[in-house]
Formats: sequence, structure tokens, C-alpha cells
Amino acid sequence: MKKEFSDLINKFFSKSAEMGLIQISTQDEKFDGKHVTVKGKEYVYFGSCSYLGLETDERLKEAAIDAVQRYGSQFSCSRTFLQMGLYEEVESMLSEIFGKPTLLAPTTSLGHISTIPVIMGERDAMIADQQVHNSVRNAMSIAKGEGVYMETVPHNDMETLERRVQILRHDYDRIWYFADGVYSMYGDGAKFTEIWQLLERYEQFHFYVDDAHGMSWTGKHGRGLVLQNMPYHPKMMLTSSLAKGFANCGGVLVFNDEEQKRLIKNCGSSFIFSGPLQPAVLGAIKAAAQIHLSNELEPLQTELFERMIFFVEKARQLGLAVINNELTPIFYVGVGKTEIGFKLINRLKEEGFFCNLAHFPAVSVKNAGLRVALTRHHSLQEISRLLETVADSLPKFMEEENFSNEELFKAFRITPPNQSKSGENNDELRKIA
Repeated sequence: MKKEFSDLINKFFSKSAEMGLIQISTQDEKFDGKHVTVKGKEYVYFGSCSYLGLETDERLKEAAIDAVQRYGSQFSCSRTFLQMGLYEEVESMLSEIFGKPTLLAPTTSLGHISTIPVIMGERDAMIADQQVHNSVRNAMSIAKGEGVYMETVPHNDMETLERRVQILRHDYDRIWYFADGVYSMYGDGAKFTEIWQLLERYEQFHFYVDDAHGMSWTGKHGRGLVLQNMPYHPKMMLTSSLAKGFANCGGVLVFNDEEQKRLIKNCGSSFIFSGPLQPAVLGAIKAAAQIHLSNELEPLQTELFERMIFFVEKARQLGLAVINNELTPIFYVGVGKTEIGFKLINRLKEEGFFCNLAHFPAVSVKNAGLRVALTRHHSLQEISRLLETVADSLPKFMEEENFSNEELFKAFRITPPNQSKSGENNDELRKIA
């Protein structure tokens, strides 16, 4: 990272920390999945990525405790030499979830670092989506440092991507497109149909996708948004995370066959040099996997979908600038200027809500916004009150900062929502609330 950029990031994050917006500690003696206590006040938290709310499930907690009682707090040995038998059990269950061979990495980030530099060769080219997760980009940078060609295309711009594939295929044997299944800032998904078409159309085209935020809340057995929208393609590499909807820790690498799995297990740096997951984590993963493979999962997914649908309809009704209305648990309510966001966050705290504010340099200067994550812990009434508070307070703060509604929608390049749709939807909203 260049010093000028690190100085800029340090400046903005220091300001946010001084204002009590980031790098905060809770004072809760017990966590219920929804409330956090900060500086003596209890808030409803809309920042958790544990979308299905399984982190408070008693079975996961009991399984973690049982594993510690039986195996201790750590089994401190590289997996290259010796691993706990729990690993085999867990990876077998994860393979059943995904329908393909899997490897469990200490984290998704370490999974990328173990995989991308190994599978990339001198005759490969890497194309990164502009908004692909930083953990993927970091691993790509390692491969770039070893001589692999790398470039970036605009977010979800399939026309530009195809043009680049057409050009690069003359010089490279394989052209890899790196994307997220669900993008972590705005909550939008990859262009699955178009990507599948490119995989079928171009022999050299390959797809590496991180579905960390798609795990658990959708798809058969919770296998995620990617496999919910497209089959596993032979020229595809899928990764996911157990630290979000799965309510655990660790990253999952999903392979096309056992040979590919063996390559990464033998050559991936995290499997040779990194420490293993603790017994408590492995025990909890096993308990979560049992839920995912049971008939319990679909009703949990349905509960969350009801909240997502309600959020979209309520936000549309209130005329809020929700940047993406796809049904994922991540929503981004645009506010424009960072100063507006600071005021809105403090107003929400007064009303008992704790939300995360995204601002420059994480997003563009005029693209600050509330990143709202929904979980099963949230009630429809709480979602409604949150959005109503935003809708009531935002116009005042925008006026104070001399920022119009037209400028707001223009900054995000979105069309203002139609607030005059049929009263039938509004009646349905009232009924749900």
C-alpha cells in the first residue's frame, strides 16, 4: 500500500473512531444475537452477518463445549502432519452440502491465499471485478507478483468482460474472472446467467467466485447463491465462508474433483504453515452442518426471506435510496455525503439502533450510506422503525449539508423508487407489520 493512501485511510478511520462510530467494544455479559450494549446503552444491532441467527443456537454452543471437554482448547499441529478426526467428519458433511469435494481452510482469506497462487500459471490471465472482495484481490496480488497477468473490469460489466476475453484469449491459455457471489457492500449478486454463457462460449474462460455472503441463507442445504443460480461448472472454482450465515469460523474450498483438492491440500500455504481450527470450532461446525442437512433449514431461510421482502417494500414505500433491491440480506441505503451519514448514525443511536456507516475511502466521496444486514433475530417491527427513522431524519440532514434528493440518486446512478404503486402492496405491508 502506498504511504499516501495509508495516510488517507488512517485519517478517515481515526476521525470515525474519535466520533465513536468504529473500533468500538461492547459491554454485554451475554450476547443474544440482536442487542449490543455500548457505553451503557443497549441497541438493536443491524450489522451482524450471521444471517440465520444460528450463533445463539444451543446445539452449536453445546457442541463447542463438548469438543473442548474431549479434545482441549487446541490441537496444535500442522494438518500436513496430523489432523483431528473431526476434520474428516466435517469435510465429509460440507461435501454433502455442496455436492462436491471440499477442504476446510482456517479462514476464507487464507483459503484464497492457498488456492489462487497455486492454480494460476504463467499462461493464465486474471480479470478482477472492480468490487471483488479484498481478500480475493490480495491473493491475486501474490500470483501477480509471480508473473501472472492481472487487470480489473467495471463492476458486473459483462460486455467489457467479454471484450477482454476475446482479446486476451489470443495470448493466454486460461482467462480467469474473479467475482463475489454476493458483493459485501451493496448486497448485489454476480451476473450468473451471463457468466455461464461465457463459460460455455469460450474455452479459455474460467470462473473463480467467493460466495462468502451467499452461504446458508439460500440454496439446497444452504450451499449459497452461486449454486442456487447455476450448476457447478467444470471450469469453475467456488469458495465460501462459515463465518457468516453458517455462524462459525473457517473457509470452504469447493473443488470439481479429488485431484484438484489434493493439489491444494498438498501445495496450499495455509494447509502447510497455518495452524488448525480449534476443537471448539470444529465441534460447532459439525452441529451447524447437521442443521443444514436437515429439514430445519428451509423454514429458517423462509423466515429471513420474509424480512428481506419486507425491507425492500417498506424502503420503496418510504422513497429511500436503496442501492440494490435484490433479495439478499445486505442492503445499502444511500445518504450521499459522509457528514450526512455521521448525523444519521447518531440519530439512529438516539432511537436505539446501531448501524454501520460506509464512507470514503471504502466508497466514493458522495456514496456514503448505511450498510444494513438483516438476520432472523430482527422483527418486522424493528425493521420498520429503523427505515421510518431514516426516512424521517434524512431530508433534514441533507438540507443542512446542502445536498438534494436529485443529487443523491444521481450520485448512485439509480432511479428514484416509484411511490405510487398499487395500494395492494401497501395494505400487505401493513398486514405484515
